[in-house]
Amino acid sequence: MSQSDSKGSVEPEHTPADRLLSDPLLHDHPLAQRVAGGLWILSALLFFALAVPVLADRVQAIDDVVHRWAVSAEWDPAVFVAKTLGVIGSVWVTWPLMVAIAGWLAWRRRWEAFATWMAAMAISQVLIGPVKDLYERSRPPLSLVETTGWSFPSGHAIAAAVIAVAAVIVLVSAGPKRRNLEMLVGLFAVAMALSRVYLRAHWLSDAVAGVALGAAIAIGCAALVHLIDDRRRRNRHASP
Repeated sequence: MSQSDSKGSVEPEHTPADRLLSDPLLHDHPLAQRVAGGLWILSALLFFALAVPVLADRVQAIDDVVHRWAVSAEWDPAVFVAKTLGVIGSVWVTWPLMVAIAGWLAWRRRWEAFATWMAAMAISQVLIGPVKDLYERSRPPLSLVETTGWSFPSGHAIAAAVIAVAAVIVLVSAGPKRRNLEMLVGLFAVAMALSRVYLRAHWLSDAVAGVALGAAIAIGCAALVHLIDDRRRRNRHASP
């Protein structure tokens, strides 16, 4: 009796081309596609609302209420925490982190994860500037930090969401054990977004749109890589 027979059935070995079968980026990528779609819809609704004057006035009314609360709730320890989050979300931290993760994935030859990471980072970075220029939304008054450029959407919120969510997707094996970490990075992205509102660097709608857009990009890129891989495998099996 062979060694494999003595141990019972043996799982088939997957080739590098089938890596996503043994080490998927997403535990349930059809569900991830729906989640990403929902986040795209949420961000699209805010983008649409701010483009229509009547709806933009209503959004601004809510933003004004939150801004007044942020002014009245100013507290030095909270301001310190918010400013610390702002440093974490700055280009001095995010860009080296993006390069480091890309380099590690390339070194490990995890090309599907590398493609997901690079696509998510590129799309998020390319979108921020043109979208801000398109809306030309002014920043809130009385900001506690120095700001430049237009307000909508929040670049810090987009970067925090896309980097945190994508990092978990490409660095941590998919499955039930990853869910707690996914919740933590989701909370981190929300905290980053709200810190920008608390510092009066952004309106609430800037932050909400940024988080939704960033998370949608990260999940959507991973789901797209899975979708391409599924089609490639079906075509390979269908060929004579």
